[in-house]
Amino acid sequence: MAKSLVIVESPAKVKTINKILGTKFKVTASMGHLIDLPKSTLGVDIDHEFLPKFIAVRDKQKTLAKLKKEAKDVTDIYIATDPDREGEAIGWNLIQHIAEGKTIH
Repeated sequence: MAKSLVIVESPAKVKTINKILGTKFKVTASMGHLIDLPKSTLGVDIDHEFLPKFIAVRDKQKTLAKLKKEAKDVTDIYIATDPDREGEAIGWNLIQHIAEGKTIH
């Protein structure tokens, strides 16, 4: 199996973190938010306990597909988003949408 995957928010951080971690890790960026509630509807299913309906952000579908592909080849994923509420939301979405069956750190 390949390297462990480290996902940061900003592409500006990728090169620096890659130098620090070395070749055992593949560092990539989420480029910010990937998942959101749809703007065209309420965003929740009122008939089923108000469950949220998340969709890929329109211009981030390629980024999401790229991250899913990179995640296929690893066993461990390190979520290294910013330590704020936006970073927490991005990290949660990454775990929900690309990390199935992987060890998350």
